[in-house]
Amino acid sequence: MRVLVGGGTGFIGTALTQLLKARGHEVTLVSRKPGAGRITWDELATSGLPRCDAAVNLAGENILNPLRRWNEAFQKEVLSSRLETTQMLARAIAKAPQSPQVWVLVTGVAYYQPSLTAEYDEDSPGGDFDFFSNLVTKWEAAARLPGDSTRQVVVRSGILAHALEASHVQGVLNGVSPASSTTNAEFARALGAALGRPALIPLPSTVVQAVFGRERAVMLLEGQKVVPRRTLAAGYQYSFPELAAALKEVIA
Repeated sequence: MRVLVGGGTGFIGTALTQLLKARGHEVTLVSRKPGAGRITWDELATSGLPRCDAAVNLAGENILNPLRRWNEAFQKEVLSSRLETTQMLARAIAKAPQSPQVWVLVTGVAYYQPSLTAEYDEDSPGGDFDFFSNLVTKWEAAARLPGDSTRQVVVRSGILAHALEASHVQGVLNGVSPASSTTNAEFARALGAALGRPALIPLPSTVVQAVFGRERAVMLLEGQKVVPRRTLAAGYQYSFPELAAALKEVIA
């Protein structure tokens, strides 16, 4: 297929692009910056939708950017960056002589295990959680966030590819693994075991609140418990449904 990916230069978009190309699909990115294999959002608005069989929108301001204060202006920016890009794509699809067969929209706020991955940040594939991952790679210990009740979920690019390729998939799918209910304490122990090192460095909640503010800190300190019932029912096959096996693969 010819796939158009809005916000495709971020962490999830980069992984999705690599996966789609490996499966033989042709990918065009929509980004703020021009480049090879890309169009800009301005070009999309003025020239219309390029010919494509499927469209995905991953775009949106990084809600967990530690360099931005969580004030009213930034909250509006987070919201508008998602709404405006979605509206722009919707208008382009509506005006296109031949609409794509599939449109996948990633909505809401995704929570991640910070020591392995990152919140979406366009044009910065590594995201904003290098600090947390460095606790593992530089100090050789498994960093964990405080609170055994904390739960984080990981968005899988494979689920997005499945939604694009399987014609029977419709509606809302939770982009998480079956092990998404793992607490951070359990996650830290499993990561420490995969590294062959103990989980020695708890991160105080006061540090998280100081960096992100109380409202955003809740996303990291409490998280959400999400079960991918419809994703499994749609026939998606997880490569690593269990946490231990997934961590060993990532570390390797």
